[in-house]
Amino acid sequence: MTPPFPVPSASARAQAIAPFLVMQVAQEAAALAAALPPGAPRMLYLNIGEPDFAAPAAVQAAAQAAIRAGRTQYTAALGLDALRERLSAWYAQRFGVAVPARRIAITAGASAGLQLAALALFDAGDEVLLPDPCYPCNRQILASVGVTPTALATGPATRYQPTPAQLDAAWGARTRGVMLASPANPTGTSIDPAALRGVLDTVRQRGGALVIDEIYLGLSFDTRFGQTALALGEDVISVNSFSKYFGMTGWRLGWLVLPEPLVPVVERLAQNHYICANTVAQRAALACFEPDTIAEYERRRAEYAARRDAFVPALRALGFDVPVEPDGAFYVWADARPLFARAGVTDSQGFVRAMMEHTQVVATPSLDFGAADGGRFVRFSTATARADLDEAIERLRRWLG
Repeated sequence: MTPPFPVPSASARAQAIAPFLVMQVAQEAAALAAALPPGAPRMLYLNIGEPDFAAPAAVQAAAQAAIRAGRTQYTAALGLDALRERLSAWYAQRFGVAVPARRIAITAGASAGLQLAALALFDAGDEVLLPDPCYPCNRQILASVGVTPTALATGPATRYQPTPAQLDAAWGARTRGVMLASPANPTGTSIDPAALRGVLDTVRQRGGALVIDEIYLGLSFDTRFGQTALALGEDVISVNSFSKYFGMTGWRLGWLVLPEPLVPVVERLAQNHYICANTVAQRAALACFEPDTIAEYERRRAEYAARRDAFVPALRALGFDVPVEPDGAFYVWADARPLFARAGVTDSQGFVRAMMEHTQVVATPSLDFGAADGGRFVRFSTATARADLDEAIERLRRWLG
């Protein structure tokens, strides 16, 4: 039905933003699942990076207590002082790094943290360098505020992380910074500590900013990589979240660690864009740092590592190539090209669709994360029960012969 009045058109900025393919694949899978006949195998979702563990009971109880007590009013834009102090203590205990609470800003999820960092650091027309592959929303958040995201091709030799030489060669007149993640989505790989120091040196020499996404840092499996970049200096901007290690995805709660001069800048931006992060979620998050809760998180971390240890060899046995074993998070970045002929496809998009139709196993094609791989890779998420991972492998084995 045509409305009796003209509909406002979307802005050019909004029209330029690409869809988040992970969610589109999820929608396709849901539609396919709804059409399955009775008795057909259920869909196994290995596509979305969301922990299958919910927030621990103590966190849920803290949220309920806050609601019952009526402690739901706005907090300060930078968040509850008590939560900032808990995070400061966590950095000292977990990583041996002094991060004063005054440098921590609580945000409405890591996505809001990335947006606030971009708004605080970069102007329209600036350029930021990112690795390819990378989390697609990083590119789109930058583009939505008028910043040009420039992707640099990476590969197994550098653990899919950019090198100082790459950054130095790509740095141009409009370049203002570098954004990377460690451990990274979609690869689950971390940047080598020496390479990270080199990246920061390059950024400093160029007078730029280093923004590092550390939302999977709590899920590091290798002590060589499981250290925060904040240990390298107070000029590093770290984005973090309660979603992954702390299992609070839908609670929409994250934080930024900032150089002290940027704190009031982010505060002003947060006041105007968000007022504050979710108050109930903030009060609930205070329970994340209790000894029993941390013990539960560590049990879960060990479970994610065990899933990796079983799933990666199983994929390789099927013919997938996993060039770099993930050292954190819950992703496996697998080259499916050796299997294209058997699946009757020519790229990972076709492979994912065929896999979904023939096996009811859902993953994400590499197109969502970049173009450097030439459409060969598939991202599997192991943030699901081991029984489902085992079943997925068995279905793929039957399909691929």
